[in-house]
Amino acid sequence: MLATVAVLHPFHAPAPGPVTASAPLRTAFVYLLAGWSGYFVMALELLGGRALGPYFGTGIYVWGAIITLFMLSLSIGYLIGGALSAGEPTVRKLALILLAATLTALPAVLAATPILDAVFDHVPDPRYGALAASLALYFVPITVSGAVSPYAIRLLVDALGTSGRVAGKVFFVSTLGSTLGTLLTSFYLVLVFEIDQILVGMMAISTAIGLAGLAMRHRA
Repeated sequence: MLATVAVLHPFHAPAPGPVTASAPLRTAFVYLLAGWSGYFVMALELLGGRALGPYFGTGIYVWGAIITLFMLSLSIGYLIGGALSAGEPTVRKLALILLAATLTALPAVLAATPILDAVFDHVPDPRYGALAASLALYFVPITVSGAVSPYAIRLLVDALGTSGRVAGKVFFVSTLGSTLGTLLTSFYLVLVFEIDQILVGMMAISTAIGLAGLAMRHRA
């Protein structure tokens, strides 16, 4: 009887869905994205100092303004990333965060000169001018970039467990990326390329990584 039913009502397997990456590959991708985000943040900070130099000088107050702005932006980004990860975190959403950081960095390439000119003309004190210029150019992209690490931690904890170990690895990878971004940008890239060329190259890499993340459909 069972055989007859099986013949009359054969089982139909569901149509295959889109090809997806394996769990280890998705995990490696999350670490890659976190490391690149760290690189992006520190490289942008160094390039910011170089961009502000002709207008406000290169004294300690300029670097103080830039570091203050970046630290504030990252702290806000950490809060945002933690809040966003409370829902249903996915690799695709993490990739969208990276793409958003890339998109909001566009004014640093396309409108840096008019923005810096306007700040220079309206803020006579170079200390506050440097702070205002940093705010105008870098607050949003660095805030968005700050959301990457807490979101990545939540993704990997859901996939691997052991939250303390995962957080340590994410911070290690992100800080290693920041170290590479600092060394490569300050020791080599600024000696060969213009600021805009470096920024465009970084944004192209960010876009490529973000689009690769969008192609991953399963939860990490």
